[in-house]
Parts: sequence; structure tokens; C-alpha cells
Amino acid sequence: MTKPTARERLAEAAFALFDERGYEQTTVDDITERAGLGRTTFFRHYRTKEDVIFPDHDRLLEQLAERLRTSGHNTPLGAVADAVRLVLLHYVNEGDLARRRYALTSKVPALHDREIVSGARYQRLFREFIAGGRPDATVGATVPRATVPGATVPQGAEPAQLRAEMAAAAVVAAHNHVLRRWLRGESPDPVREVDEALRLVTELFGAPAGAPEGGTTVVAFRTGQDIDSLIPALRRIAGAAGGMPLPVPPILTRPYPRVRVPAAVWRP
Repeated sequence: MTKPTARERLAEAAFALFDERGYEQTTVDDITERAGLGRTTFFRHYRTKEDVIFPDHDRLLEQLAERLRTSGHNTPLGAVADAVRLVLLHYVNEGDLARRRYALTSKVPALHDREIVSGARYQRLFREFIAGGRPDATVGATVPRATVPGATVPQGAEPAQLRAEMAAAAVVAAHNHVLRRWLRGESPDPVREVDEALRLVTELFGAPAGAPEGGTTVVAFRTGQDIDSLIPALRRIAGAAGGMPLPVPPILTRPYPRVRVPAAVWRP
């Protein structure tokens, strides 16, 4: 059996004391005495008493940033869904320690607040990556596309940022839902459950299934034909391109004065 490291001994001593005396009543000296180690050793591994409770989020965020940078997925959301599994597996591999942490943070408001702040760092990393940024490996933050030299913010950037925010929040919510179920002993297979949850997120925020890639988008056109004769032709064009049948908007069923509009075709 592998001998526990000094870090593991300190964590075990701390959690045992938190259970016995309560978090607020336990000091760093109590922890080092129970672990049979000195204060210098404690502060070599942890900055504060709080740090004993939580996983090394800085290290985890660096691992996620690296995973995102080297991902071979076709879409940013797919890369994020793959990366978030690393977080779940980290907690699952902690086993009973993760469950003891969950019980403790549920009872101590200050610890619960810190857990929320930590979760926001993951969501920020995912949001910026989905929006087109690049992860910063040092602290898990990201550099948005607009701050990269030579980059510009394209038209429609605000809706894209909102969609990225919503998608990142959905990824974190899906992960946390499955993680909490596992921590409460309600999920025998959290990896399968998180895969299903992330698949749902991808369906909600990814490209529609079967959506054609490439093609030509007609923005405006000029013609001498009236609208009644145009609708059947537009339906035939959409059908030939493999698209959905073209509905007739109510606004097009009423006669309007003809307006001269310059032709414009956008080709991706």
C-alpha cells in the first residue's frame, strides 16, 4: 500500500477535525498536530485552512486550458464538453474525500460561496473558448479574440457572446447536476450520465442536425415578377438545395408597392 503524502496526511487530519470540532473551531496548528507535521510543511502545500478543503483549481484549470488548446474536436462546444469530463473524473477519483467536502461546504456558508466563485472561473474559461478566444494556460483565464493582435470583432459579435455565455453556463450546469447526484449517492454511473447531459447541451447549442454546410445564401434580389409568381420558384430552389420547404410569411401574402433593391449575394 502506498504511503500517504504529506499533503494527503494534512487533508485527512483537517477533514477529521472538521467533523469532530467543526470548521470554525479548527486551527492550522490543530491540523498539523493531528497530522504529525509542522507549520512549515502545511504552508508548503496550502496557503490557508480553506485550501485544504478544495481541489487545486489552478492546476485543474491549467489542464483544461491545455486540453482545449490541443483538442481535435470540430466545434468549440464539442471541445468544451470533452474537457469538462476531466473535472468530473477528478472528483470521482477523489471518492470519499469529495463527498466529505460536499457535506462540509453545504453547511458552511463561506465555503459554499468560495465554491461558487471557483465554478465561475470554469464557466469563464469555457465561455471565452466557445466565443473564439484562446485559453491562457497560466491561470485558466482566456484572451478574447478582440485582444489578439490583428483580430477584429465581427458583426453580430454581441449575439455570439451571449450564445457562448449561455452554452458555457449550460455545460457547467450539466456537469454540476450530475456531480451533485453522484455526491449524494444517486448516480451509479456519473460518466455515462454526464455524457448524456452534455449531449443534450450540444443539441441545444450546436449546429442543427443535418444542417447543410457551405452553399449560397441569397440576401436580396431584384426582379420584375410579382410576389405570387416568385413564391413557387423560391420553394423549388429551396427544395433543390436540400433545405426545408419554404413557408410563406403572412407579410408576403399582401400586395405592397414594388421597391427597387440592389442585387446582393453572399457566398461563404
